[in-house]
Amino acid sequence: RDFNERCAQCSEVNWGLTDGGRFYCRSCHNVTERTREVINTDFISNARIQTISKGLRKEEKTDGGCEWYVCEGFQLILKKQAEALEALGVCPQMKDEVLCNFWRRYLQKTKQAYCNRPAGETVKALSVCDSSTDVDSEPERLSLLHLLSLSESEGDLQTDCSFASSISKVSGSTSVYSGSVDGSLYFMKNRKEKLRMTMPMTLSFCYMALLWLREPMTLSDLLRFVVEGHIPYLNVFQHFPERMKLRGLDLRIFCVESWPVYEEVHNKMIELAAFLELPRFPDITDSCFLHPDVLCMKYLMETNLPDELHNWTCRVVKKISVGETDFLTLVPGNKSTRNVKYDVLAAAVIVVVLKLLFLLDDHYEWLLSDFAEERNKNNKEGGPYFEFKKWYKVIKCSLDVKQKKLDEERAKYLWRCEKPVFYSVKKKSKVLRRRLLNNSAFCFCWSFYLFIYFVPICTSLVVNLQNQFGKLSGSVLPAEKPNPSSFQLSWSEENTDGSCFHGHSLKGILQEKHGVLTAINPNYWLCVVKLCNEKLCGHLAHYKDMDFPQSYHFVISLFSFLLRIQPSYIHDEVCMIEHKLFNKKVCKKPKYSTGLRK
Repeated sequence: RDFNERCAQCSEVNWGLTDGGRFYCRSCHNVTERTREVINTDFISNARIQTISKGLRKEEKTDGGCEWYVCEGFQLILKKQAEALEALGVCPQMKDEVLCNFWRRYLQKTKQAYCNRPAGETVKALSVCDSSTDVDSEPERLSLLHLLSLSESEGDLQTDCSFASSISKVSGSTSVYSGSVDGSLYFMKNRKEKLRMTMPMTLSFCYMALLWLREPMTLSDLLRFVVEGHIPYLNVFQHFPERMKLRGLDLRIFCVESWPVYEEVHNKMIELAAFLELPRFPDITDSCFLHPDVLCMKYLMETNLPDELHNWTCRVVKKISVGETDFLTLVPGNKSTRNVKYDVLAAAVIVVVLKLLFLLDDHYEWLLSDFAEERNKNNKEGGPYFEFKKWYKVIKCSLDVKQKKLDEERAKYLWRCEKPVFYSVKKKSKVLRRRLLNNSAFCFCWSFYLFIYFVPICTSLVVNLQNQFGKLSGSVLPAEKPNPSSFQLSWSEENTDGSCFHGHSLKGILQEKHGVLTAINPNYWLCVVKLCNEKLCGHLAHYKDMDFPQSYHFVISLFSFLLRIQPSYIHDEVCMIEHKLFNKKVCKKPKYSTGLRK
């Protein structure tokens, strides 16, 4: 009551006391360095005794670490990922105004912070008889590392990390089986009932923030940037402060040895948005990057297809009403609407358009190519006709090179982190000693071998060999990462070799009827007669490349490479579009191998 200074963060005068005697603001949860002065008359009259703050961290005598909680580790990871996204050109408000609020809400919903203490909930679960704790004296447990900007006022929320603070009362120090305080309790059954935080969920948080801001970045782009190392994900715990010690079960939480999966990240994002009870997301209109018309244009450019195909993709999008705002906008918790995968939807629309025009049955598209080739040889006037066969050869050559390079990079990737990890303090010295001996012996043997046998060889070859063997041992710093790009395949109309098909014409496969251009091909084959139950089977249709024409499989594989997802997911979306497009006309359909339906 005697402390009347205004808070430096929110300018409010609403102070409380921590266990250490420090003042913290109940409005914005800012902890000051000011401590309370207590007048004690029990010992000496008129003597003022100032309480000594014990701080917010208990120093460990073993390795100099401090108390920290699992949620703080994930908070640091989210901060690193948000900063990386901002460096890639994302809106600067993403971290402090969007992602930070999502994270706060998650901590509140999971009863980790920003909530009133449940009456004896955690205390009963852990058999702790300490229910007389005053709320005003509860220590500030959130943002002890000040990882995210929490400058906004939250006057209606009381910061009380009930789970974390109760654990600290039980353990008194860091858990024996983990470096964090609550690492050993992270895998308990009663914690599985909630939406437990995981490493893939950090990407779900980021994608949810990107979707809220309608940033020009799809989920496939986000995961590709993660794989390329532009966004921290693998071995991100190496960026933890030195005082945050990782041991034992902490490695199971923060150490990942696999690439993030598209379907898992997307499903967790949908589940997370519903769990946080978020309102309807900002509308996805036809001017947004995530609209199918815009994404189709991007993928047509990247796959080196004619620009005229964009008119057909727009017609398909309008026909099946997948470009409507209500269809594209995410409404958390609404089970009546289908969750849209924007990049997969755009790719599937292009595949359907190619089937409409070229049929993709391993026969009709080659006939059209022969006709276009003869026309281009005999008639040099006007723009060239699009040749599917020539496009196939150009794309396949480029795709094979890119795929080989990707496979080599994945095969060479060093999953072992630079910072040594160990499961207990006792094994720390043994791990460090073993790694030091291995690296020293390896470097000595190869240095001696190079000195004896490779002295006469030119210096460039020696450096090349040293770099290659150094990569195997992990002793050479990786090369600088190339600048990220939204396009993995780029084509220029200025090339004289004719490898760019953007300006090619579709006149050879179109005809005009009643003032409207239609395809000469009147046939179409459906991928599947009846869609499966997605909840039961996991897919709308089952996909095996041997059951479909090779041309169709090639186009599916092309977009599978660009989006870095399984071909079956694109095939599912193609089947969904087909049934929306032909559901009223087709009642029964024979197999494509036995005939085609007009």
